[in-house]
Amino acid sequence: LFDGIYPFYVQQRKVSVFDVSTIIVIVVFLTFACSFLLITPGIRGRARLYWTLRVLLSLLVGVVIVAVQFTGDWETGWVTANTSYKSFSHALVNVDIGLHVGLAGLNVTLIGNPVNQVNETIKYNEHFSWSFGEDYDHSYSEGLERGLPSPILYVAEKFTTQNPCSMNRQYRISGHYASATLWVAFCTWVISNMLFSMPVLVYGGYMVLVTGAFMIFSLLSFSTVRNSLMCPIQFGTTTLHIGYGGSFWLTLAIGLLCFVAGITVVTLHYFNLDLLKTFFDLREDKAEEYQDITEVYINPHFVNKEL
Repeated sequence: LFDGIYPFYVQQRKVSVFDVSTIIVIVVFLTFACSFLLITPGIRGRARLYWTLRVLLSLLVGVVIVAVQFTGDWETGWVTANTSYKSFSHALVNVDIGLHVGLAGLNVTLIGNPVNQVNETIKYNEHFSWSFGEDYDHSYSEGLERGLPSPILYVAEKFTTQNPCSMNRQYRISGHYASATLWVAFCTWVISNMLFSMPVLVYGGYMVLVTGAFMIFSLLSFSTVRNSLMCPIQFGTTTLHIGYGGSFWLTLAIGLLCFVAGITVVTLHYFNLDLLKTFFDLREDKAEEYQDITEVYINPHFVNKEL
């Protein structure tokens, strides 16, 4: 405290990759998975394995579609540099500078090598949001008022609306369209699960293909930022380069998995329907399906002689 007053403005921190929203989504889907695993002992035969495989794969697709909406590692980059620490100061520090871009904003991380330098603990992680209802320029102005370190302000300034590179506009539009297509993919995922619970498996396969297509569309939407002019982020002679992060590649993997699953269901529907019904536990008992009445027991005392 400085004369009983905090020297910096209080700001809610946001983890660069997994924040509270992401953890809540993961916990909810894990609860569904654990609840299902508790009832699997009541499923007899090979149907237990088929049910477990179907439910876990479906939950994996659903949790990825929702969780990547809140993660902050669609694009990431790190650089180690010797740079000035504060404005109007000639002190140089050796730091690791990280940039993590998500669909709703970006995080700038600053970690000293070592952490304690110039009589301070250099360990920052600042979030700047451009989602709906958020003003990125206002967040940047608050960072100026709080006196954030110069490397963080320098990186954040590259994404302001007044910057001639127009990176804010490109990333914001691409992120919004990517988020919207992912929510559509979530809706089609829900519909596919509803169709798989009914004897219309081929249409469920088609909806899985649609889910994968919308996930790929979200990746194409986000990747359009590469077509815009990327202003270099330089610290002396070193440059901060960013590339696709874990959330981008995870979304791509799950999208391809949806394509494989959808194509498999549609192919089995036309070439081996019995195997498909067996996997989805929709096959009727052969004894009930094909058995004919071969013997009839009749009380002879009540038989009409004419019959």
